[in-house]
Formats: sequence, structure tokens, C-alpha cells
Amino acid sequence: EDIEIFHPLFEGSLCLKCKDNFTETLYRYDEDGYQSYCTICCYGLEVILCGNDSCCRSYCQDCLNILVRPGTFDSLKEMDPWICYLCQPHRPHFALIPREDWSIRVQEFFANNSAMEFEPHRVYPSIPANLRRPIRVLSLFDGIATGYLVLKDLGFKVEKYIASEICEDSIAVANVNHEGKIIQVDDVRSITKEHIEEWGPFDLLIGGSPCNDLSIVNHLRKGLYEGTGRLFFEYYRILNLLKPKEDDPRPFFWLFENVVFMNIHDKVNICRFLECNPVLVDAVKVSPAHRARYFWGNIPGMNRPITASQNDKLNLQDCLEIGRQARFNKVRTITTNSNSLKQGKNVSVLPVIDNGKDDILWITELEKIFGFPKHYTDVRNMNRQQRQKALGKSWSVPVIRHLFAPLKDYFACEDIGTMFSWDAENIMCLVSRRKPEFDLM
Repeated sequence: EDIEIFHPLFEGSLCLKCKDNFTETLYRYDEDGYQSYCTICCYGLEVILCGNDSCCRSYCQDCLNILVRPGTFDSLKEMDPWICYLCQPHRPHFALIPREDWSIRVQEFFANNSAMEFEPHRVYPSIPANLRRPIRVLSLFDGIATGYLVLKDLGFKVEKYIASEICEDSIAVANVNHEGKIIQVDDVRSITKEHIEEWGPFDLLIGGSPCNDLSIVNHLRKGLYEGTGRLFFEYYRILNLLKPKEDDPRPFFWLFENVVFMNIHDKVNICRFLECNPVLVDAVKVSPAHRARYFWGNIPGMNRPITASQNDKLNLQDCLEIGRQARFNKVRTITTNSNSLKQGKNVSVLPVIDNGKDDILWITELEKIFGFPKHYTDVRNMNRQQRQKALGKSWSVPVIRHLFAPLKDYFACEDIGTMFSWDAENIMCLVSRRKPEFDLM
């Protein structure tokens, strides 16, 4: 009678208390890159780690000895490497039975908030192609202009892109790469209703407030109502200023992003203010790096499965410069901290071999991992630390491309002839779905 929801990874169920704990801790990682708590129960003081290079899961002594059989934990410690139950071919392990569709169920688990139900978002019908107009965007906490980059990559005509950002390095990256076409307006807290009326109207509001005081990785976090956590309410305030009235048929879309590993109460409060549940999107499905994030919004199809395009780099080796060798296919979440580049159980393994020596990832390689063009952050004589900091706070380009793509049914795009230099061979490549032999401009 205490069952709240099925366990997404293994056969069995979770009570409400365990569900809340599972939600908070499944994507919590220690500095070694592995889960802080047991994959099965999300508790456990002593755990064994999966030896698969691409897996970050851990399993506690109690779960293994109770669900598999007594003595399992000690016997597995003798195996090096031990490949965990989710990485092995599917089969039962006594009472511990992995779900065959666990990779799908875990996504549904984070999208399933049965205790929180909201009215569905207003649905805007697609705009006929001849009536679509260029998009007008307000980006809060803009960072290095990932939103603008993706809109242009997707071929959107951008009438205006107004960005609120206070980091001078990030502003420089945006201005240099996009030739001053982005209008910078400084601190989000200084934006007033009069500004909105002067700059608007807008078709799209995007932003992700700082996560420092929300992430449970930060033991000194202050939560949603203190420190930088309060900046969420600046997004909320401006969202309410921008929302069209009920009798206004003009399509208006918005997107808000933040970390998955936040306190459950902070997540619930964000949902309550934004009046919707988030979708979880992990960049590891479209890039070589883990980067699980929550996205709230009303863009159509946000909860559809994310799939890699033919141009996405899925393995670390694909992002390395010539002559360098990757130790891993995937790396853990890259943050502003240089230690996030180290891998392995003890965060002691460097991810690259260069001329027979261990090496960290170069900045040009980090740019590729995030989906940015090479040398995107090479401006203003920024040093390595400054460039990694700018990247570590940014969004994953292929993830935002996935989320923005449905907007093409509403807003004008560049004529295909102005985007590419066509010839007969390239036209045939496109028709036959082969990879064209040209570069995007």
C-alpha cells in the first residue's frame, strides 16, 4: 500500500520516501565520477564500482547480499574489473532483475511527477510557411550565446537576439563569434517592464539561472531562496512580463534549464512557479560527455527521445586532435573545475594519451565535446582556465538543437540557396540521404 512508483532500473517498486531519495541522488556523483550512492537503493555506505569505462554506477553491500545472495559483495570485490548488472547482457540475478527497457524507464521516471499535475500548455498551431516571420529572442544568463549559435545553425532568420549576461569573457565570446549581432543588456535584475515594452515583443525566452546554490554537489548551497538561487525568480518575473494575453494568437515559447541533482523541494518549487514538470535530457546521448539537465518549457516535443544526428560526435576520440588517443569513449560531466577533466575511480586518470604520455583535454577538444566550432572561445587573450570556465557554464549545442528544432514550424528560415553553395552532386547527396560533401556555412 506504500508503493508510489515502479523502480525504473530493476523489477520492483519504490515507496514515496525512496522515490524522493532516488530522484535526488541517482545523478549525484562524487569527485571520482561515480555515483555517490547505490544504483539500486540510492543509499549504502560501502559500495562496489562498475569497471566498465563508460559506466559510473555503484552498488551497495546490503543490496547485493540481500537481493543476489549472501557473500556477493565480498566475492565481487575479488573481480577486477567487475562489470555491473546493467552493463552485462540482460538476465536475472536471483531477486535482482534488470528491466529490459530500463534506459527508457529512467527517462520516464524523471518526467513522471504524479504528485504534481498541471494544466497542459497552450497549443499553438503551426504557422503556414508563407506567413512565418523571423524570430525575436530574449536570452537571460546567456553565457557564450549557445542559443544564438543553434538558431543560426538550424537556419532560422533572427530578427533580434537580446542577451543578458554579466561575465565579460562570455560577452566577448558571443560578440566576436557573432559579429556584434547580439544586443547585450547587462544584468537581468536591471531589466524592467519598460525595457520589455521597448525591446519587444519577443517570440522566445530562454535561460538557465546559476546552479551553484541549487546543486546538491555543493555542500554549502543556499537553495532556491538565497544566494544565486534567487535568480530563478528573475527569469520567472520576466516570463510573466512576456507571456501574451489569452486573446493574443501570437505563438510565444519559453525554455528554462537547470541541474538535475538539486534538492527535491527546490525542484518542486520551480515546477510550482513555472506550472509544469521538466524533461530530463542528458547530452551523453549526442556527445562524448555526460551532462544531465532539467528543461522546463512549452516548446513542442520537448519530451521526445533525443537521437544523435550524423554530424554529432559521440565518442571522445572523434573530438581529439590528430595523433592523440582517447582512453575513454565517454567522459564525466565537464564543469568549470579543472578536476572534472580527470577520469577513473580515483579521479586520477587523464583521458588522453599524447606521444605516449597522459594528458588532459585541450580547449579545442572541449569545444568539440560541447558541440562548438573549433576556437570558439579563443578571444580576448583568454587563458585555458577562463575558456574552460566559459564552456563549463554553457549548454550542450546538440541538446539545444534537439529542443529548438520544432520551432521551425513557426518561424522563418533562410532560403536553402542562401545557406549552401549547390551543385548537382550535393543535390543528389541530399535526395539520397547520404552525407553531403560540403560544409555548413
